[in-house]
Parts: sequence; structure tokens; C-alpha cells
Amino acid sequence: MPDWVFEFPEIKRSALREGTRAIDTAYKSFSRAWGETIEAAFRPLLDFLLWFEALLLSSPWILVLGVMTAIVWFASRSTAITIGTVVSMLLIGLFGMWEDTMRTLSIIVVCTLLSIVVGLPIGILMSRSDRVQSVVSPILDVMQTMPSFVYLIPIVMLLGIGLIPGLIVVVIYAMPPIIRLTNLGIRLVDKEVMEAADAFGASSWQRLTQVQLPLSLPTIMAGINQTIMMALAMVVVASLIGVRGLGQPVLQAITNQYFAQGVMNGLAIVAIAIIFDRASQAYGKRLQRHRETAHG
Repeated sequence: MPDWVFEFPEIKRSALREGTRAIDTAYKSFSRAWGETIEAAFRPLLDFLLWFEALLLSSPWILVLGVMTAIVWFASRSTAITIGTVVSMLLIGLFGMWEDTMRTLSIIVVCTLLSIVVGLPIGILMSRSDRVQSVVSPILDVMQTMPSFVYLIPIVMLLGIGLIPGLIVVVIYAMPPIIRLTNLGIRLVDKEVMEAADAFGASSWQRLTQVQLPLSLPTIMAGINQTIMMALAMVVVASLIGVRGLGQPVLQAITNQYFAQGVMNGLAIVAIAIIFDRASQAYGKRLQRHRETAHG
């Protein structure tokens, strides 16, 4: 057998090493050239996050608790969920996790809002074009299946460690559900309803804002619910690159083997997740009942 047959695997490995080295070099050059520009573009978002975090931390705890309780009651109209929210937040404060919880709430709220602002238009575009859907769907598949730690590598290389890369990582990880379910909700709108809107001479914008989005709102709310859950799941991972909040004590507990600290902060994250999940689900169900009553 010719000698080159035995040398072929080594040639492949050498070519792979050269290829990966070239990609790393090109990305480092891109980071040096555009890193500061990209960071400056996200500066207003960082300023808003820092302002909102400072607002939560500086406000009296009773005021923050009252606002949260009112929001949960308005969304769920459930006494059990509202009482559960009050008890959970009081326990979080009692065990000294209030400040970290406020930091986590601030980044979750900002990341969710950013995911909605970016994801909703993309979902609408996907619902209007099969070609856009065929292009965006594989990208969403990659975003949802890529291990969360892998997100950290290019972001940290580009922007370093801090709140801005943490925001970007959380948004990338959390945004796919709102895009997918916005697309699904609009596509599931009854064709007869759309034909009736056309018969009344509704424009494309009127069909979207007055028919499609209102009818698909329960599905979109399910997407927002999942986005919040995925953002909370990313909090601990994002703490590796400087995101403050409940994730950092959990990371410290893992590093130093502090069982009680890890469990308590983990339970605080679980409590926030349950509050968001129950309130948003209840609100989505109310919207669904309202729609069925309106069309009944």
C-alpha cells in the first residue's frame, strides 16, 4: 500500500489545525477592529440596565414588593399566585438575598424586553414569507441546541467580561421562543377571519395590528413565558462573565463547595421563575378565554 495512504489522516489533522488557526486569527482581527464600536452601540442599553438596577436597589423594599404584587395580581387575577409571590419575596429578603434578586430581576426584565423588541418583528417577517422562515429556522435551531457555554467564547473574545456581553449572551439564548411562537401564532389565525378583513378593505398594516396580532396574542404570550424561563436558566452561566445577581453566589458555592449558599440562591431563582411562569401563563389563559368569548 502506498505511503501516502498512511499519511492522509495526519494531513487532514494538519489542515484542520491550519483552518482553525486561520479562523481564530480572523476573529481576533475582527474583535480588535470592531469590538469598541459594537460595545458603544450597546451602551444605551447598558445605561438603561444600570438605571433600572439602581432604581430597584434604592427603592424601599415595601414599595418594590407592592409593585410586584400589583403586577402579578393584574396578570393572573389569582389570589394563590399573588400570596405566593408575597411570601416568596419576603423569604428572599429574610435570608439576605434581596439585592442579588433585584439585580437578577433587572437583567431578566431588560433581556426580555430586548428579546421582544428584536424577536417580534422577526417572527412577523417569518409568518409573512416562507422563504424568510426557511432561512431563519435553521439559525434558531442552532441558537437553541448550541451548548450555553459555547456562547461565551465569541462574545468574551469580542467584548471582554462585563454586563454588555452578559446581556448579549442571555438575549441570544432566550430569544428563539418568542420568534417561533410569534410566527406560529400568526400563521394559525383563521383564514376565514383574514378573508373577512380583506372584504372590509383592511390594509396590510390593519390586518396585522387589528386582526393577526390580537388573535395570536395568547400564543405570543406563551413565547414570552418561555423566553423569560430561558433567560433565568442562563443567569448562572452568564455570571461567569460578570453578570451580577443570584448566579454569582451559586457559582461561588460550586467553586467553594458551599452547599447551603448554593441551595438557597438556587431556590430563589426557582421562586422567581415560578412567579413569572404562573403569572404569564395565567395572563395568557385569560387572553385565550377573552378571545373565545368574543368569538363565541
